[in-house]
Amino acid sequence: MSPMAPQFVSNKRNAPPSKEPRSPLAACLAMAVVLSCLPAVTVRADDWPQWRGPERDGVWRETGIIESFPAEGLQVCWRAPVGPGFSSPVVAQGRVYLIHSQLMPPNAKECVQCLDAATGRPLWTNSYDVGYPDWAFTPEPGMGPAATPIVANKKLYTLGDKGDLICFDALKGDVLWQRNLEKEYGVEQFCFNASPLLEGGLLVLCIGSYGGASPSWVLALDKDSGKEAWKVPNAGLTNSSPIAITAAGKRQVIVWTQKSIASLDPATGKTFWEEPMNTMAQNAVATPVFHEDLLLVSGLMLKLDSEKPAAAVLWPETKASSRRILSNTSTPVFLDSHVFSARLSGEFVCLEARTGKQVWKTDKVTELRNGTSVHVTPNGDAALLFTDKGDLIRAQLTSTGYKEISRARLVEPTYPYAGRKVVWPPPAYADRRVFARNDKELICASLACATPGGVTDASGRMNRFDGAVASCGPVPLYWLRRERVRCFLWMPRTSSWDRSWDGCGVRLVSLCVPRRAANGTTCWER
Repeated sequence: MSPMAPQFVSNKRNAPPSKEPRSPLAACLAMAVVLSCLPAVTVRADDWPQWRGPERDGVWRETGIIESFPAEGLQVCWRAPVGPGFSSPVVAQGRVYLIHSQLMPPNAKECVQCLDAATGRPLWTNSYDVGYPDWAFTPEPGMGPAATPIVANKKLYTLGDKGDLICFDALKGDVLWQRNLEKEYGVEQFCFNASPLLEGGLLVLCIGSYGGASPSWVLALDKDSGKEAWKVPNAGLTNSSPIAITAAGKRQVIVWTQKSIASLDPATGKTFWEEPMNTMAQNAVATPVFHEDLLLVSGLMLKLDSEKPAAAVLWPETKASSRRILSNTSTPVFLDSHVFSARLSGEFVCLEARTGKQVWKTDKVTELRNGTSVHVTPNGDAALLFTDKGDLIRAQLTSTGYKEISRARLVEPTYPYAGRKVVWPPPAYADRRVFARNDKELICASLACATPGGVTDASGRMNRFDGAVASCGPVPLYWLRRERVRCFLWMPRTSSWDRSWDGCGVRLVSLCVPRRAANGTTCWER
């Protein structure tokens, strides 16, 4: 099957084609869209190569990120059509990868795609037939893979809904090795929802079955050959992805299944410690979160021993499952001494990390309905929140309250749930851009702070410009550029150079945008 071509769009949606020649100003504005979507040339930003980012902690550490979204919405760099699925995109070495399904009832394929991250241009595609049951096609748009791929050392690992585990050459798309875990390990179909983890030389997976009717395993395979290193039985299906931490001087793999939270030796699979926690499969969703000596698994806080691999419950005191679940769609985050999370009800809350005491709650993030999600990604002194409605929010999260800075619709919700449509997969963030998907398209939008020409250094400050040098901040900033006797004022809200004023020697009324040139950045003027 041929790769699906991306659609390049501007901020103006559904605009009829113009029959008039493009003005120099229009050409400049079009160039600005493309330039702002290109990565900065002076520093390589963090990739987003796996579930929850480079450190698997949900934190985005890039600088130079826009503080306030434009009123007309985020600048979309490109769109590419995709099929159904719950897997998130990943980004590595200037490429974005996604696994999704292609449904043509009664036939189905799973499709692994590699696109150029800057342009959306297809680089390679691998599709393979899968035997989906009838129920997987309804309601529309149907089902698709849930596990997020992982990229490391120029290899891509994907896991499909029927247990197809494939290791690709990430650059060429060649299959290096593959296994079918459903057939080999006897687990049920559509029970491969946890995203793979790379730890040392091993690929760690949690595969299971509903109700424990069929076998369930935590499995470790050699990442280069796919050969089994160890396997240990677990208690049923889990949607929670494992993490690896260091505590008490030991590397530990933390897994959450329907019956317990367990710490395993990543080299052998031996259990270090286990905390019982009876949970329905649909609630075992959040990824464990590690901070200092604390381990949070949804709504259960554990304190890790500093002398030996062990854990004790801090809160809550009750063992009631309903009190140990904060959300069945979203993962909480630590910020300093507090925890921020969605609740099952749709409320967003702040809790004291060591006591579990609720500090505040708000109903301003998303709807108060079952199935709502809020994926929180700390970035600098604020956080990005992606909701089930497809909204991207920039907000400040502190113990004093929720302060929303900006909100924009990023993608449309497409998956039917409880009488409405939702979008659950968290986005990926890389190269000052956000990559988000629903069941119809993958979207790349710019989150770069508007600086002249888009040429910035690692701190997000302007580079190679005359006049004032200022960093991106919560207040719109203006720069003065002097070319011979002309002065130009940079307007961040419109991403353009605006009119000059008396005092520069010449009063010039112009509106122009920057373009790249060999000697830095100049501008075109009207």
